[in-house]
Amino acid sequence: MSEITPEAVAHLASLARIALTEAEIEQLTGELSAIVDSVAKVQEVATPEVPATSHPIPLAGGLRADEPGVTLPTEQALAGAPDHDGSRFRVTAILGEEQ
Repeated sequence: MSEITPEAVAHLASLARIALTEAEIEQLTGELSAIVDSVAKVQEVATPEVPATSHPIPLAGGLRADEPGVTLPTEQALAGAPDHDGSRFRVTAILGEEQ
């Protein structure tokens, strides 16, 4: 069982400058205890003989081969654009330089 207490949660909240109500402290105490207990269970079986993994099954290349194909004509690509200059999309400046 974990040693997470309401006082520890309140202390951590004050260190992080997070205002919590008593109800939130009680809820977080239970949630954090469950998290710590779960991590402890994993640590029981995680020995040096068990390699660390990020996924339970091996993942094989999620990318397809890059093969050239048919592309949209410029007119069709620009057909749904809110604004364009005939050959390129026209968008509002995001850095505020042209506003």
